[in-house]
Amino acid sequence: MIKFFHKVGSMNAPVTDSEKLIWRVLEAERPNISQVHEKSLFEANNSVLEKHKDSLMHRAAFVEILHILDSNRKSEAVKFIEETTNNTVPRNGALGPIREWKLKDCIAVHNLLETVLADQDAALRWKVRCADYFPYSTYFEGKHSSASPNSAFNQLRKNSENESVNHITSNGKLEAFKDLTI
Repeated sequence: MIKFFHKVGSMNAPVTDSEKLIWRVLEAERPNISQVHEKSLFEANNSVLEKHKDSLMHRAAFVEILHILDSNRKSEAVKFIEETTNNTVPRNGALGPIREWKLKDCIAVHNLLETVLADQDAALRWKVRCADYFPYSTYFEGKHSSASPNSAFNQLRKNSENESVNHITSNGKLEAFKDLTI
């Protein structure tokens, strides 16, 4: 809604009768729209954030709108994202700690930093940070992902290219697996 009203507010003044009618309807209905009421767009953006300040995606949406409304506040927007914490959530029987952030959300924030805010340094810092949270992610090139040069997958591939690994040929016999432990 904030994007919409920002776009409408930045349009040229209505010229035709139909454009004038549309503007009058929008202005008449704006106070009734729950997110905006009679607030400025900055106030509406802050209000939404206050309700969802611990949510990564709401913080990202806040930053995107902040950048749209005032592109001069880019460094503040980047700092706001980078100060977000990935809290642990209740385990519900799972082994080990569970973090709040989801991989798809972290990818969306990375895209926001890289494309919308166009801050390559911040995007790289975010990528490194998320690689720690998602070590198997090929997107973030986590230390255990196949995209990482030092991953087990790539080490095996390099070793097989150098012919330094004894290969077990598939001959239908299971003898090669007798010493396998899990």
